[in-house]
This record gives sequence, structure tokens and C-alpha cells, in this order.
Amino acid sequence: MKSTHKRTQRDYSLAFKLAVVDQVEKGELSYTQAQERYGIQGRSTVLVWLRKHGRLDWNQGTPHIPTGETMPTTLTPEQKIKALERELEEMQLKADFFEAVIKVMDRDFGVRLSKKRKAELLRKKRSQSLQ
Repeated sequence: MKSTHKRTQRDYSLAFKLAVVDQVEKGELSYTQAQERYGIQGRSTVLVWLRKHGRLDWNQGTPHIPTGETMPTTLTPEQKIKALERELEEMQLKADFFEAVIKVMDRDFGVRLSKKRKAELLRKKRSQSLQ
């Protein structure tokens, strides 16, 4: 049987709280995603940290906190770079997947791309690698 240890606010260091608050306010994670990722117990623990340590104004009620899916409208250069790196990584995965599909089609099913289309794809790949 698995025993669970209930944590309190004091079990988390201030540096950890500030790091989680920063990630949520930047939009890298939603507060629920942060709770799941870091195993933070309690439904409102991260919200309490946001009110206490965050930079958002809570006087007019709950401010809009960007979720992990949407990007804030004003990004710092570091955030833009990080978003572009994630997008580049995703596009590279897609490209690798499509290349693998083409190889499987050719090897296992004998389906070949026309020479014209294959040359076009190679030119496109070369131009992308030069950029």
C-alpha cells in the first residue's frame, strides 16, 4: 500500500515557488499543469503563490493568466527564441516522420515518388537547410 505524505506551504522553498510563479505568468504552463508537473498538492496552492509572489494585479478579481497553449501578446526576446526553438523542433520531427514514411512506402510497398516531385522535395530541403 502506498503511503502519501501531505505537504504544507512550508515544504516548498521560496525559490521553487518563485520559479513556478514565473513559469505560469510567462505562459509556459497553466497553474494546473504546474501542479501536475511538480506534484504540488492542493487545488489552489499555485494560485495562492501567484497572489502572494506574482506580478499580476489581483485587486480587480482574477486576472487573465495565459495558459500553456496560448502565447502572451508581448514576448521578450528570450521567450520568442524559446517558442521558435520549440516550433523548429516540431517541424523537424514532422520532416523526419515524412521521410520515414517515404522510405517505408518505397521499401515495403514499392511505391515510388515521381522523379520530378522527388527532385522538388530535395531542392526544398536543401534551401531550408541553407537558411
